[in-house]
Amino acid sequence: MTVAAPSDQLIVAISSRALFDFEEENAVFESADDAAYMRLQYDRLDQPAKPGVAFRLVKKLLAFNADAVKRVEVVILSRNDPVSGLRVFRSVKGAELGIERGVFTRGRAPYSYLQPLKANLFLSANGDDVRAALNAGFPAALVYTQTARDDPHPAEVRIAFDGDAVIFADEAERVFQKHGLDAFQTHEADHATRPLPPGPFKPRRPEGQGQDEAAHCAGDGAKRPGARARDPHADKLEHRRRRSDVPRRLLQGAFSA
Repeated sequence: MTVAAPSDQLIVAISSRALFDFEEENAVFESADDAAYMRLQYDRLDQPAKPGVAFRLVKKLLAFNADAVKRVEVVILSRNDPVSGLRVFRSVKGAELGIERGVFTRGRAPYSYLQPLKANLFLSANGDDVRAALNAGFPAALVYTQTARDDPHPAEVRIAFDGDAVIFADEAERVFQKHGLDAFQTHEADHATRPLPPGPFKPRRPEGQGQDEAAHCAGDGAKRPGARARDPHADKLEHRRRRSDVPRRLLQGAFSA
């Protein structure tokens, strides 16, 4: 398999509990101790773990490597011990997932391994680990193990990003938090012609994609300068509607990125 250039490769670190359904085992860990947890994992060494909440997402991400070019790498980054890691990788093999690397810290905080792994994103079912990664400057997200498992788009990867402080910088959000909605609207109206600076998840336009294509991806409203975002629940969400009254800077920021 050909490996894509480091700048073009997405590396996702994920906890074993987000990838596989280890909720029963985790309950033993929380109610007893790590020794009981290790014994249970060892006793179930030959029992493949069930898919977890993020399992389908990982399969979709790894499908980007289907043409023998390794564009995405998924690395397991877990607080588990190496014995539990044996079961994890046996489950990986049984599920035919293209995962080759894993770090099992045996209780140590995982975020310190994100830099050596050159991870672009960390997904975990442990809220403390996610917060620690974010505080250390790494993009991270919490995987809710209670999330519904239904997948209406089995062949697509769909990711929704917030605009403020994610795709774009948080300068407008800071005005809103400090001075309120009216000041926010005034600030955005005064700066409507200046694109928003990029945020931590600055989008990268694919090669050859022009402004017209970018506008099409942003939706029909982006094709008309000054078009206002339409909220189908505007009668119930007046507060949110007013904040979306000045979308031009979002569109300008998307084009400049």
